[in-house]
This record gives sequence, C-alpha cells and structure tokens, in this order.
Amino acid sequence: MNNSLASDSAPIRTGIIGYGLSGRIFHSPFLRANPRFSIDLISTGDPARTAQALEQNPGATVVASPAELLARAGELDLVVLASPAHTHLEQGLAALAAGAAVVIDKPFAASVAEAEQLIAAADAAGLPLIVFQNRRWDGDFLTVKKLVAEGALGTVHRFESTFERWSPDLRDRWQDTTTFREGAGITFDLGSHLIDQALHLFGPATVQAAELTVMRDGGVSDDDAFISLRHDSGVRSHLTMSRFSAQNGPRFRVLGSDSGYTVYGLDGQEPTLMAGGTPLDAGYGAEPEAKWGILGINGSTDAPTHAIATECGNYPGFYAGVAAAIRDGAPVPVDPHDALATLRIIARAHEIAGS
Repeated sequence: MNNSLASDSAPIRTGIIGYGLSGRIFHSPFLRANPRFSIDLISTGDPARTAQALEQNPGATVVASPAELLARAGELDLVVLASPAHTHLEQGLAALAAGAAVVIDKPFAASVAEAEQLIAAADAAGLPLIVFQNRRWDGDFLTVKKLVAEGALGTVHRFESTFERWSPDLRDRWQDTTTFREGAGITFDLGSHLIDQALHLFGPATVQAAELTVMRDGGVSDDDAFISLRHDSGVRSHLTMSRFSAQNGPRFRVLGSDSGYTVYGLDGQEPTLMAGGTPLDAGYGAEPEAKWGILGINGSTDAPTHAIATECGNYPGFYAGVAAAIRDGAPVPVDPHDALATLRIIARAHEIAGS
C-alpha cells in the first residue's frame, strides 16, 4: 500500500485513464472541487483532449497511453478508470498491484468472471475498489429513495425506470463499435445504472423477461432494451433503455398501495457540467420547480396529486465517499459486490434474449 494512503493530511494523488466524456465531465470536475484530491496524472492519446486536460488541470502531467500512467501508478493513491469496459480488468489489476485504490467506470467489467477477478485482487491487496455508479446521486433517484424510505407510497409493487435518448446515428466511439462480449451495448451502459438503482432500492432480483434489440443500421450491440425484474421483496421493476427513442417516457413511475410518484426528464447535473458549470457553482444540483415530479392518486380527494420538490442532485457525494474510504477507513460509497450483482443481471438478460 502506498504510504500516503494512511496519511489524513496529504492530498489523494490521483491519475485518470481517459479524458473523453467520462474523464472530462464525470470525474475531473469533482476531483478538482474536492480539496482532499489532487489530479497528478492523466492519460490520453488525443491531441485535443490533451490540450483540454492541461488547460483544466494545470498541475497534472499528461501521458499518451494508459500503460505510461500505470507504469507510474506507484506514485499515486488512486487510479480512475474512465476507459472502455473491456480494458478494466487489465488496467484495474495493474493499478491494484502498484498499491493504488481504484475507481472504475460502469460497466464494471466486460463479464462476471472479470469482475470477480478484480474483487479478489482488491481484497488480496487490502485496497478500495469502487464502481462509479454516480446516478445513485441523481436528484430524482434521491427523491424516490426518500419517498420509499418514508413510506409515502405505502407498499411499493411496481418500479418503472426509463432512460431513453434519440441518437439514431452511429458514432466513432467504443460504445457504438464494440460488441456486448466486450461490455458494450445499451444494457451494459445505461442498464448498469437502471439495474443498480433498482437493486439498491428493493434488493436482490431475478430476470423475468428481457428484450435486447439492435435498432440502428450497422449497429453491433443492443441499443434498445427492456428488462423485467422480480425482487425477492416482491416488487417488480420494469426497466427501459434506448438510444432510438423519438419520444421519452417518464424517468420514474413508482406505484404503491397508498400513492404513486411520476417524474419526467433527466437529472440536470450532466447538462450543467457539459455547459461548463462546476460543482462549486451556487445552486448546483437543484432542479427547477417545472421539473418536479408528481405525488398522489389521480382523481383522489384523500390523496390528490401534487408536485413535490426534487432532492438536490449530489454527484460530489460520490467522491466525498471515495475520500472517506481511502483516508478514513469508511465503507466505500459503492460496494463492488453490488456492481457484480448488476453484471449477473445483465448476463442473464443477454442469455434470455438470445444474444
């Protein structure tokens, strides 16, 4: 273990592998905003991304390849894998072997077996291994979690979760050019979020039905999917995800014995960051009233429908948890065994769908 992992005062020396959308938008802004971290190394082979990385992180050194960064991982306390799923096993094992804690983008790995290997390596090294399930900190999901915990819906019997986009053209990115056998496709991508959220709320589940489809011309992995889960708790989760949706359904519809909750649209943190905002901005994570969800029973006088405020989105909470795990010995903010359970669901969905 690196000596500074045991020091509370020194910054957590961090390297980021990859500076595309994930490294640039979902990781580096939160590392910069948290004084417990320093960004020391970044790997990217793209000249434009290199320029962005240096401009946004003037104290960092940029190297041209993951191999170069991993060769220096012994200088780091944390390596963030903002890289394709099929590279996570090799990169994660190398970082752990060098004595660094690891944050891994979802999908956690390209297979259940690879995920199990990473967990075993982290356990053997005694190092934190944390999967970046950032959408546990979406404001709308935090609202659902609060309503369920408070019993505001009564006994929940159905959880509907939809994450749809309109992206009909294939792009030159690994998600569009790689097969599901290497961790690509909408079920591995957005499905990792939806399944994780469902399991986080309602516990273990089995797949009752799965429809995984390639809709776009030339596509090599599923880009439209539906998965039905039956939780051991009795709740049914209906999960829908698509890159080929001309109109989107509600983000969440949760039905219980006493009430229901419906909310449309996506959490606003990603567009805020894409537009150049930062986690330090006033009002970061707050949703306008026009985007609040509706709680109640249609046509009821006892429980009339009404808007309720969406909880503030809190992606910074993920890296606050990472820092606490590394420096303070706190539990990791996302247990890798949770991500392993998600991968088992994904594998079963592919099996049922005949992938």
